Amino acid sequence: MTRIIDRFSDISKDYDALFCDLWGCLHDGLRPFPDAVTALIEFRAGGGRVALVTNSPRPSDGVIAQLRAMGVPDAAYDVVVSSGDAAQAAMVAGLVGTKVWHLGANTDHHFFTSLADGTPIDGISRVEFDDAEGIVCTGTINDADHPEAYRATFLAAKARGMKLLCANPDIIVDQGETRMYCAGALAALYTEMGGESLYFGKPHAPIYQLARQRLSEIGASAENDRILAVGDGIATDVLGALLEKVDALFISGGIAAIETATTHSPDPARLAEYLERNGQSPAHTIGFLR
Repeated sequence: MTRIIDRFSDISKDYDALFCDLWGCLHDGLRPFPDAVTALIEFRAGGGRVALVTNSPRPSDGVIAQLRAMGVPDAAYDVVVSSGDAAQAAMVAGLVGTKVWHLGANTDHHFFTSLADGTPIDGISRVEFDDAEGIVCTGTINDADHPEAYRATFLAAKARGMKLLCANPDIIVDQGETRMYCAGALAALYTEMGGESLYFGKPHAPIYQLARQRLSEIGASAENDRILAVGDGIATDVLGALLEKVDALFISGGIAAIETATTHSPDPARLAEYLERNGQSPAHTIGFLR
C-alpha cells in the first residue's frame, strides 16, 4: 500500500539517485513549479544525483534548452535523458528503414538532423508518406488533433507493413490548462488497428538503460534500492519503476489530479481507488513535488 507523504524530504535520505519526470512534475509545459525545483536542488545539495528522465521526443540537448528558457536552473539536475535520445538511436540503427515519414510538428525537425551530442545524423532520409519505408512519430501534426484524424493514414501504412517508431509513449499531457494527445496515443491507435509500433521511452527499458549509463558516466551509479522514480504517469513513471525494480514516488496532482481529488494532497480513498483500478502500488505518493 502506498504511503502518502507531505514533503520529499520525508524520504529523500533513503535514496541516492532520482529518475525524475518533467511534465506534470517539474513544470506544466509553460512554467516551472518552484517547490519542485527547490526540492531537487536541496536533494543534490545533500549529495543526491538527479537524472531528468522524460518522454519528450526532443533529444536531450533540446530538452535542456527548453528547461533553461522556462527558467529551470541547471542546479536542479545532473543529467537529462529523453525518449527522443533513445528513439533517435533506434532510428539511426534502421529499425523502421532508412526512408522515413515524419508524423509530428514541424518544430520537431531537429530530431532528424543531429544527436544530442551534436553528431550529424547520416543515412536516414525524411520523405513523403508514399515513398517511406516506416514512420517516425513525435506527436500530432497540430496540437489540437485527435488520434482518429490519422486513421486513414494508418490504414494505408498497415497495408504496406510499415513500422511506427514512437518517440514519446505518453498518451496525454497538460500544457497549462490545455490537454493534448502525445505520440503514444497515435502509436496505441496504430497497434489497435493491427500495425506494429516500437517504443523507447518510459515505461520501456531503453530509456532507463540510458539513464543509468549517463549517471554512471558522472560517477553516480546507484543500486536499485537507492533509486527513486518520480512522476505523475501511472502507466509510464510508476509502471516503469515497477519494471525496473526501483521505488516510485507518484505525483498525484499531475494528470491524475481530478481522479485522485488532489489539492495539497490526494484524497486517500480516491487515491486507493485510482491505484487499484490501474493495478499499481507505488511506494510513495505526494500531491506535488515539494
